Amino acid sequence: MHGLTILTPVFNDWESLGHMLRALDQALDQAGMPAEVVVVDDGSTAPLRGELDQTRFARISRVEVLHLRRNLGHQRAIAIGLAFVHGERPCEAVVVMDADGQDRPSDVPALVRTFQQEGGQKIVFAARARRSESLLFKACYHGYRALHKVLTGVSVRVGNFSIVPFWTLGGLVAVSELWNHYSAAVFRSKLPFTTIPTHRAERIAGDPHMKFFALVLHGMSALSVFGDVIGVRMLVMASGVLCLAVGGLGAALFIPTQIGGEAPRLAMFLLGLVLIVSVQVVAMSALLIFSILSGRANSTFLPIRDYRHFVRDVSKAYPAAQVE
Repeated sequence: MHGLTILTPVFNDWESLGHMLRALDQALDQAGMPAEVVVVDDGSTAPLRGELDQTRFARISRVEVLHLRRNLGHQRAIAIGLAFVHGERPCEAVVVMDADGQDRPSDVPALVRTFQQEGGQKIVFAARARRSESLLFKACYHGYRALHKVLTGVSVRVGNFSIVPFWTLGGLVAVSELWNHYSAAVFRSKLPFTTIPTHRAERIAGDPHMKFFALVLHGMSALSVFGDVIGVRMLVMASGVLCLAVGGLGAALFIPTQIGGEAPRLAMFLLGLVLIVSVQVVAMSALLIFSILSGRANSTFLPIRDYRHFVRDVSKAYPAAQVE
């Protein structure tokens, strides 16, 4: 067992990976922290072609590339990487970060120091104190955060950038929700965690791979981890609205008859519409809850058990390229 492993998923972004690893090695060297790197090749169509051949690292002792059989997406690549490290590359802690440079390599020593200050007992996330995206993206992001808080009760301000103590991996890779979303699975599994403020940087090279629809899917994947919680919250909120609508409809019918007037038609129409919608939401929420609860009896994907099915092979990219 060695000290620190850096886990980073990559899809055709080998140029950024090379730049990121050199910056990471410099940051680790300044902090006096050795590390090994596991790169999860998420079914790239462009192979790694000598991007690290001329590189000489001071603190990174080895770079391995875990080749997946097909493209699975960012979150599932992380799940397989964590299961691989847990099963075959034991260490003291794992840093999960992106390879495009937006997770700043210079922040890794700060994550490690906070991890050590916590006695190696907590997952440490990098919370975004400042973001580098456009105003439209920031507006959508804050809207998503508000929706996430309302539907799940969990305030989200972190991504994948984090350090995970090895002792928690055994539990984390046995959480089926890890297959959908890494940070949401940590929150759902109730593992101890803390955060430190960081800034999100610009991409090193190329255009972002995450387009608008991919970002929406990413957000929905996080929400899906809390499907049963969302179902219960929707059921409670819709039931409250239903009760208010019934009470309002009764008042609209009863009060005018007591004073010798007619029930306002517009109010009756709106209250009836709210009543119909509320009944439908209550029914859908109940069905959602029961479907999720019944599904718990079925066999689901477990990273600790099933990750090997997606691994094609493992190659060593540094210090010498060879297939193990």
